[in-house]
Amino acid sequence: MAFEQLKLSSQICFRLYSASRLVTQTYKPFLDKLGITYPQYLVLMVLWEADNQPVNDIAHKLLLETNTVTPLIQRMEKMGLVIRTKGIVDTRQRIVSLTKEGKAMEKEAAKVPACMLEHFADCGLKKEEVFRLVPLLDEVINRLKDHTKDDFTTSKTKK
Repeated sequence: MAFEQLKLSSQICFRLYSASRLVTQTYKPFLDKLGITYPQYLVLMVLWEADNQPVNDIAHKLLLETNTVTPLIQRMEKMGLVIRTKGIVDTRQRIVSLTKEGKAMEKEAAKVPACMLEHFADCGLKKEEVFRLVPLLDEVINRLKDHTKDDFTTSKTKK
């Protein structure tokens, strides 16, 4: 290989991607019992924290584009979990609110984090090890969010 830095084993991004995919796959059986997907679970968590939010606020909190979140919310509306209404001040804005069913799901969903920690323990990861990742990942996320608008061509990499 001409460029060692291009080896998959040298990539931080691949480790983050792999960990993210594996964690998301681990959620699947727990969320299947609720009849929802991982992205739907994320939207519900945002709404359980604070109901009646504009679509663009939900997208911002999930680090997604509005055009990614809108079809997701439309599917959730068909499932009876949320409803969308026009904004009062700006009628172009869509406000997403939990339905009775969406609110009721919170009680069952509250069991998911403990199930995940149990699964991690079954894999040999102690709760303390998992929680040590939180501040480090938060730091990575926050620093990258601050620089996502930088032009790739202007990055200062050594050649």
